[in-house]
Amino acid sequence: MSSETSPNITPATSQPPYFWGDIPEEEYYTSQGVRNTKSYFETPNGNKLFTQSFVPLDGEIKGTVFMSHGYGSDTSWMFQKICINFSTWGYAVFAADLYGHGRSDGIRCYMGDMEKVAATSLAFFKHVRLSEQYKNLPAFLFGESMGGLVTLLMYFQSEPDLWTGLIFSAPLFVIPEDMKPSKAHLFAYGLLFGLADTWAAMPDNKMVGKAIRDPEKLKIIAANPNRYSGKPRVGTMREVSSKTQYVQENFGRVTIPFLAVHGTADVVTCPTSSKLIYEKASSADKTLKIYEGMCHSLIQGEPDENAEIVLKDMREWIDERVNRYGAKTA
Repeated sequence: MSSETSPNITPATSQPPYFWGDIPEEEYYTSQGVRNTKSYFETPNGNKLFTQSFVPLDGEIKGTVFMSHGYGSDTSWMFQKICINFSTWGYAVFAADLYGHGRSDGIRCYMGDMEKVAATSLAFFKHVRLSEQYKNLPAFLFGESMGGLVTLLMYFQSEPDLWTGLIFSAPLFVIPEDMKPSKAHLFAYGLLFGLADTWAAMPDNKMVGKAIRDPEKLKIIAANPNRYSGKPRVGTMREVSSKTQYVQENFGRVTIPFLAVHGTADVVTCPTSSKLIYEKASSADKTLKIYEGMCHSLIQGEPDENAEIVLKDMREWIDERVNRYGAKTA
């Protein structure tokens, strides 16, 4: 991994430096029982990803979890809550800002080639997963929202036995009708032969406000200095439309254990996303959890009592798979 040299992103000075407030990072992580490290990983094609690890301070490590965040987000704000929770359960957690997001390379929130976005994160995840320290432990991919779509693409790009299981939190496999990009817009910009691909010119459906149920948590999430708040880029919406259709046609290729969770009140990604992969995947071991009345951001944006229900289900699922399938033999 290369030394940390951050792109020019200036945090908002009127806000606390961290989502938890002003407590210094090391002190906060220690209070949570985890050790956090940050670094930049350079992929074989020269792209740099900002990465983080969350490792339990005490106890034996049960397995590894490789996490991908959603559209416009990053790993340095409230997404960490998910990483920290899994780490306190005994898992070594690794996360990367998606290409084009947070402190990673790329045009902000431009994903004109989602296979490349997936491959870039996968390069880091495989680097860790195949390392001497972790190669024999159970390993899981976790994706939230659009990160669920990226996670599934990473799985399709991987060797068949690389991963023990998959966890999808409100994955973006089906776009709700009122969130779909206008075909007229995409057609018109398409006439410019790719010149408009990076334009932030698509209608903004105010996804963050629709994703978060708890108003106080919405304020915290909106204060994320690295969050992308511009309009969606033309190429991003074109590619998301294409890749959601692609994965729907390839759900049958999923053969390993997975957990998919979704709220019935999710208007950002269709609950149909989780239902379809559950119905069409070839996996013998598959689990679907639907939460009545919950919105899109099940862990970061729901009231604490709801988030705890989801986390409890995730913990029970992953612990059971570790016990059931165990570590790889050397």
